[in-house]
Amino acid sequence: MQNQLKMLKQMQQMQSKLAKVQAELEDEKIEASAGGGAVTAVVNGAQKLLSIAVDPDVAGDVEMLQDLVVAAVNEAMDRSRELAAGRMQAVTAGLGLPPGLI
Repeated sequence: MQNQLKMLKQMQQMQSKLAKVQAELEDEKIEASAGGGAVTAVVNGAQKLLSIAVDPDVAGDVEMLQDLVVAAVNEAMDRSRELAAGRMQAVTAGLGLPPGLI
């Protein structure tokens, strides 16, 4: 019975820490660019696109601009996911959970 109470308390603490990390991730800003800085995407740690900046010099070539936007957003999202995974793994490190479970 004592072990179950201890485990329950640990799970509640972990849940609280995870909620705090998720809230912090929403405030994190991750930036990535493509085309040598022609297009810059900014996302937060919760994988939400916050902004896109486009160099006016590339605005004339619509096809290239579309490719650069996709590349910049994908890179920013990848970095955001890596950041989130690292933060979550730090919270759950002592639990012996398989990677990627949380």
